[in-house]
Amino acid sequence: MVTDMLVCTVDSFTDTPFRGNPAAVCLLDGPVSDDWMRAVAAEMRHSETAFLLGRSLRWFTPAAEVALCGHATLATAHVLYSTGRASGRVAFDTLSGVLTTDQAPGGLITMDFPAIAAAEAAAPAGLAEALGVKPGWVGRSRFDLLVEVGTEDEVRAAAPDFDRLAEIDTRGVILTAAAIGQGADFVSRFFAPRYGVPEDPVTGSAHCVLSPYWSERLGRDRLTGAQLSARGGTVVTTLRGDRVELAGQAVSVWSGQLHV
Repeated sequence: MVTDMLVCTVDSFTDTPFRGNPAAVCLLDGPVSDDWMRAVAAEMRHSETAFLLGRSLRWFTPAAEVALCGHATLATAHVLYSTGRASGRVAFDTLSGVLTTDQAPGGLITMDFPAIAAAEAAAPAGLAEALGVKPGWVGRSRFDLLVEVGTEDEVRAAAPDFDRLAEIDTRGVILTAAAIGQGADFVSRFFAPRYGVPEDPVTGSAHCVLSPYWSERLGRDRLTGAQLSARGGTVVTTLRGDRVELAGQAVSVWSGQLHV
């Protein structure tokens, strides 16, 4: 049984409280069961809760464990840096191998993640009806479907049928288009109702797919992605061969003790 464990909520991929993607971060002081972590994640009700024991990092949605999560990794690194528990480069052991973070001047945190290619694929039956938009290019990555549509406005206006979307055999669906303005190169939204997350506010792992896709399309390795959820957030991506650097800021919202 764990007593008085530190738990924090951090808004990731933003420098403004109540924007970006909130994640809970639990700093474990000893081993716990998977069922206990699932129960805590369901209690926290964020799209992901991160559990750190030593340098072993795991992530749970309210419904299931996931193999890769960017915003909860960013949140974990932010907690370590802001509380003085770590400085400089930190390596985490995860289901996706060793992931590293570093803190640059000004509070920007960079993360070294795998670049995940999406191979062109046929659109699953019912995808257009579930998304409420007409897919253009469709690809499938290790975890998700990637769907490009014609305009940023289509991404912004999409109103998925989450019950129908949950029937599609994928972790989630990344909806994307080229950006209109100067503030970003591409835009996206991410839906994962099958994993208990109807819409994720800002999704680091989706940018592991978006980075190689848009870098090839636009001919540049360094890009800025804007995720057009209600909360909104920004991810700076730099493609480095089979790895991608994700960079963003984070803000602590609250911290306390979990008494169970």
